[in-house]
Formats: sequence, C-alpha cells, structure tokens
Amino acid sequence: MSIDREKQLAAQAAAELVEDGMAVGLGTGSTVAFLLPALAARKLAIRCVATSVHTQRKATELGLEVELADMLDHLDIAIDGADQITPDGWLIKGGGGAHTREKIVAASAARFVVIGDSTKPADVLRPPVPLELLAFGLPATLRELGSAVLRAGWPPSPDGGVIADYTGPVGDPSELAARLSATPGLVGHGLFEPSLTADVLIARAGSVEHRILR
Repeated sequence: MSIDREKQLAAQAAAELVEDGMAVGLGTGSTVAFLLPALAARKLAIRCVATSVHTQRKATELGLEVELADMLDHLDIAIDGADQITPDGWLIKGGGGAHTREKIVAASAARFVVIGDSTKPADVLRPPVPLELLAFGLPATLRELGSAVLRAGWPPSPDGGVIADYTGPVGDPSELAARLSATPGLVGHGLFEPSLTADVLIARAGSVEHRILR
C-alpha cells in the first residue's frame, strides 16, 4: 500500500472523531491535505482554525468554515500530522514551517489528535528539529544555538519568522526543549511534549492503529 493511501486512511479515521458543533483546529502538511476533504464530506456544522494560509485556503475552497484564531480561545479538537512520533508521545513537527502556530493550536485544544503513516513512528527522536527565529539579532541567536542552520530559500513562517533547523543531537527531548525555549530570539521549536497529545492514529497497510495517550 502506498504512503499516500496510508495518510488518507489515518486522516479519514481522525475525521470520524469530529462531532457536530465542534471548534476544530486544522494542522498543516501532506497528511492534513487528506483530512480536509474527509471533514468536508461529513458536512458537519463546525468552526475551524487553520495553522497556515495554505490550509485556510484549501479548507475554505472545500466549504469548511474557517475563522481567525483570535475569534476562538478554546478548541474541542485539533488534528495534525507529525514528522516523528515516539512510543511515549514525543513529536517532532514543523517540516512545513508552521510549528509555532501548530503548537499554539494543539495546546488550546481539549483533544489533540496526531495522524501519520507507517514512516512516522520512531524509537527515538532524531534531528533536524525545526525552529522559528526572530530576524532581529539573528546571527547572535544562531551563535547561541550552535548547531542550527537556516533553510536555504525557505519563505518566512506564517507570522514572519525565520525558519531554521537544529541539527545537533536530540538526546533527552525534554532537556533540549527547555534549552531551545530559553534561547533569546527563538520564537518556537518543533519538539512537542507528550502532555499535548491525546490520540495518535497511525495507518499501516490497510488498518489504522489508534493509541490513546490521555
């Protein structure tokens, strides 16, 4: 079975978790691309917040109601993909450069659901870890981070931040997350701690594994 078909199966399973009347956070990326039509096909009365302009545009084209994030201070559910997923629930996200918004949406949701194909599970997290940095003082921030490189030719984040990647060893993800968060000039990083995630849906071949973390 193709990876795209696995992504579609995981996305369709996640769409079934959405109920009428919910406020829904929509992530960004190739797996979410399959989520949007699956949600639209259910024709529910839902209000959505998108983590990127691309997701907002595609969702609107499909007939989903997308509102500005400052209109909703609480989400019932948020659904997004991930680049890596460990057994204990650590994630690396941000391949698409929207990880700061994605983390805000995940944290505001009562239930954050992560979807992925069979290539996403990982025994341990490995670099790179996506970063969003302020343009102001950028050389000093990069020097403080040490093992970090800018993405060549990459556009700014949805909020104008500079996109880079931490390329050093991850080691203990909680320690690295704390160090990155404490770096002046760093807006957000792509390490998502397990407490954010409620459900993980991984498609393998023709079935979907559903793990409930909290």
